[in-house]
Amino acid sequence: MALTRDKQILIAAVVLAGLGTAVYFQQKKDAKVGVETLSSAQLPTINGPEDLDKVEIANGEKTDVVLEKKDDKWWVTKPVSAPANQANVKQLIDNLKELKVTELVATNPGDDTKKSYELDASKAVHLMGFKAGDKKVDDYFGKSGSRGEMMMVAGGNAIYSASSFSVYMYNRDVKGWRDTEIFKFDDATVSNFTIDNTHGLFSFTKVNDKWAGTFKGKPIERFDEEKVKSLVASYKGLNAEDFGDGKSPDDTGLDKPDSTLTITLKDNAGKLGLRVGKVATGTSRYAQKDGSDTIFVIGSYASDHITSEVSRFQKALDGGAPADAGPAAPPRPPMPRGMPPGHPQMH
Repeated sequence: MALTRDKQILIAAVVLAGLGTAVYFQQKKDAKVGVETLSSAQLPTINGPEDLDKVEIANGEKTDVVLEKKDDKWWVTKPVSAPANQANVKQLIDNLKELKVTELVATNPGDDTKKSYELDASKAVHLMGFKAGDKKVDDYFGKSGSRGEMMMVAGGNAIYSASSFSVYMYNRDVKGWRDTEIFKFDDATVSNFTIDNTHGLFSFTKVNDKWAGTFKGKPIERFDEEKVKSLVASYKGLNAEDFGDGKSPDDTGLDKPDSTLTITLKDNAGKLGLRVGKVATGTSRYAQKDGSDTIFVIGSYASDHITSEVSRFQKALDGGAPADAGPAAPPRPPMPRGMPPGHPQMH
């Protein structure tokens, strides 16, 4: 028997009401799951550098880095053993204590979803933090966007967005975690320095706050004190651009350096020495300071100062006159007495 139009409308209304109720309860269930999952993602409390003594960072396809605290100083222990940049490690741990989960993005993501949020093995930054052997932090960080930083907590299978994340503090390459400092001194404390390079021996001495210089034992002609001040300023806070780990003496030229710099500090405060070898890349050169096995790479601005000829420390011959000024005009002969005005010799 065919249903009347009124009965058809009534049945449709009942079905729609049932569907609406199902959707409502499913939404409530999803919201409850979301809240519970978000709550379960509470990050460990990190109050500062004292809460961690080891940090491991697997940075996608970049080289893995391990940082460890030894005698209150942080060291890079993988892939090399070297002093760490203390400020950069502190920045990382300080940022961890500010990190907050703000939103549940996906409760059970598949591989494609993880990849889209750069939380797959080839892209994610995986950070683990330890204290006395106990794991305190185990998080994965991925893509940054308007919703925040995409992240996952190890042991779970949900993607969250996080706030207060500073990606550059986590994804540094190896040299970004290393201490790049070569020299650090007050230029006012320098009393003397020598440069022994392929051109000869230079010696510079400060007396009563005035610099004097010699080359091969003789005073430098047209000596320019400002050039010496510029050299000292370039070395008082000298930092490496990179490192030459594993390079041989043949590679670096440091067994037969192109230049050796020796800086003497006032009041018997000691000496600083630096050897400069071959070009590393571009115009940068390999260098090694006294008392250290580390091979540094320094920029051309610093290396040029101590590999140059004597002209580097001289004033220009023309005293600074423009190069196209040309020779001065010869003086005119004196005008004979009684020369009438307008005579050609007057012009």
